Order: sequence, then C-alpha cells, then structure tokens
Amino acid sequence: MSVLGICSLKGGVGKTSITLGLASAAIHAGLRTLVVDLDPQADTTLALGVSGGADNDVSAVLDNPSPFVIESALAQSPWNGELLHVLVGSNESARHDGPSYAHRLTRLTHALEFLEERYDLVIIDCPPSLGGLTRQGLTACDRALVVTELGLFSVTAAGRAFQAIDEIRRQSAPNLRPLGVLVNRVRARSSEQAYRQEELENMFGDLVLPTYIPERSALQQAQGAGSPVHEWPSRAARDLADRFDAVLGAALKSMEHSVPALESAASPASAEIALESIDDD
Repeated sequence: MSVLGICSLKGGVGKTSITLGLASAAIHAGLRTLVVDLDPQADTTLALGVSGGADNDVSAVLDNPSPFVIESALAQSPWNGELLHVLVGSNESARHDGPSYAHRLTRLTHALEFLEERYDLVIIDCPPSLGGLTRQGLTACDRALVVTELGLFSVTAAGRAFQAIDEIRRQSAPNLRPLGVLVNRVRARSSEQAYRQEELENMFGDLVLPTYIPERSALQQAQGAGSPVHEWPSRAARDLADRFDAVLGAALKSMEHSVPALESAASPASAEIALESIDDD
C-alpha cells in the first residue's frame, strides 16, 4: 500500500481539486483507493458523495484508532463503490489541529496499518496549514505532493511546505519524502504566471513536476456534478484526465507501485505555459 499526502500551507490553491483528480485517476487505473479527508472543511467528503455515509469520521479514528472505530468511519464513494472508499472528514477533526504530542502523531499511521491489505493507494487530503492534522497526515505518508499556484504568496508557501516536510521527516516520519510541487490553475499567456514559474523553477529545480494542471471549467463542472473528471464528456476534461494520470503515474513510480496503464501515459505538460491553448468544451 502506497500513501500519498496532498498538502499546501496556503488555502485556495485547489488542493482538494487535485485530490479529487488523483482519486479519479486511481480508480480509472483500477486501484483500490482510500481517500482520507483530514481537512475540517470536509470538502473532499462532500465531493465524493459520502457526507453522512458513515457512523463515525476521521476525528473518532484520531481519538481511538481501534478496528471497530476505523471500520465505522469508512464509506463507499458513488464514484466507484468497489474501488473508492473514504475515511470520512468532518469539522470535528478541527479539535485535533492543535499541538501534536508524540503519542498522537502516529494514530493515523496505526489506522492505515490496519487497512494495509485492503488498499493499493491511500490519498490523504491535508488541511492548508501546519497544525496537528497536517503533521499526523504527513507522518503517515510515503510521499508528499505540494500544490501551488503561480502567485507570490503561493510560491512562498510552497517553500514553507518543503521545510515542514523535511522537519516532519526528521522528527517522526523517516520514510517521508517530497514527491514535488504541482502547479495548479495555470492560465494561458499570463506574464505574471510565467515570471512566477521561472521563480519556482529557480527555487526548487527538479522538484517542480513537469506536468501542470491548467485552469479549466471542466474540472469544476465535473466536481459539481459529482463525477470523476475521467468520465466527464469534454475534450478539456480528457486533457485534464491525462494530466492527472501523469501525476499519479509519477507518484506510484516514486513509491515503487507499478501501473502500466499510467506509466505509458504521455505527459502533456512539456510545452511552455505561455503557449498553452486548449479549448474548454
């Protein structure tokens, strides 16, 4: 079982949309997937159609990661009830976002160990802050994906995120490594974004993933309709699906979980950002 954390230390960069896109790619590849919704806003739980679909939620698991509690906090997603399950989020998890004492940091890790044989992939949607929830989430991960936009404050927050990942690796998660930074909501022909892209590459070099996610209404349309982006009928959605396949393929390869269908997917992000032009149909 591979565990991938999705994180950002700035809100509003589309972290949850990236989580949903990767979940769509995972079930498209036939992976048994668990999404852990650690964000107290629980937007991922809502988007995956499982609000109210379990007797407990992730906050109860963080209180007591016993088998009974874990089982009662899981729900099947209507996206694909066989392949996609959710460890349900709720605003109750906010009470775990304070100081993270050592005995609390590994509670999610222990819960996922109980589920080791059940899933191929776990995707953890962390809150957009470095509190107890994010620390517990990243402690349970093999890799951490930092999501950013091409703006001043977002790029700065990406730097803080990498520092936090390194700190958590040193303190409580020796197996944790950064997967890289994924640039989201890229707009065509934006001089400001082109400048920030250069700045990002100067700061992080090869840690900037070659695949980026363009700003497309198709993604919001699919999510609003409760549909995986891989099933949304538009050319823009197909392009987005290919991009999420490429990101997930890179993550799985990094975690040594081989999926041929994803490995063979061409990365669609080799062109310069300023040159991108895809109809949003």
